[in-house]
Amino acid sequence: MRFTSEKRLDDGVLEREFTLGEIPGTLWTPGSAAPAPLILMAHNNGLPKAEPRLVARARYTAARGYAVASIDAAGCGDRPRSAADEQARADLRRAMQAGEPVDEIFESFIGPLVEKAVPDWRTTLDALLSLPEIGGPVGYSGWTALGIRLAVAEPRIAAAGFFAGGYVPRAQREEARQVTIPLLLLLQWDDEGNPRQRALDLFDAFGTKEKTLHANLGGHTGTPWFETDDGNRFFGRHLK
Repeated sequence: MRFTSEKRLDDGVLEREFTLGEIPGTLWTPGSAAPAPLILMAHNNGLPKAEPRLVARARYTAARGYAVASIDAAGCGDRPRSAADEQARADLRRAMQAGEPVDEIFESFIGPLVEKAVPDWRTTLDALLSLPEIGGPVGYSGWTALGIRLAVAEPRIAAAGFFAGGYVPRAQREEARQVTIPLLLLLQWDDEGNPRQRALDLFDAFGTKEKTLHANLGGHTGTPWFETDDGNRFFGRHLK
């Protein structure tokens, strides 16, 4: 892991860009000297780590005593995309503009994206946990499909907060039954891109004995900011 830049924010949080092989990432750490628990933060469906809403949540969370990391995994953010990825994106835009069904296009696009992203996140986790300023345990926040796959594949993740605003492939909907860590699922009740019943069915499918659903009125980007505080309280119960 090589740090390429660093910036001290007004609240004492240290924001550092890094590279790990071909993986670009950002790490936010609190101003305190004690090793901090780690939260991996990913945006829905492979959007970039620099997405403003993700960055705002990461900085806010780090200021409350967590190390927070985000990366552009394979096929995500600014990383190179295959011809198949580009074709799927083009097909998706066309189908959405025409009002056609998009589930199968999402399936062909998001499923491989999740599978390609998981090894990059696990490699990053290995490197982060070797840093003296990070003490574990580890939480996950964000993209539901990726989070399900990581929660099943990665035993070091102790708790997860999922955003039910992105498409979840059939494979991950099945894997949800194997998720046994404490879970907080955020749902926007009027999310135009995610059928409400599908999100409720997914919540029901999770195998954990400790799961909480927070549902708020509004569309896809309308998640109230107070949910960030509620998420920090959730992680505080399980990571501190």
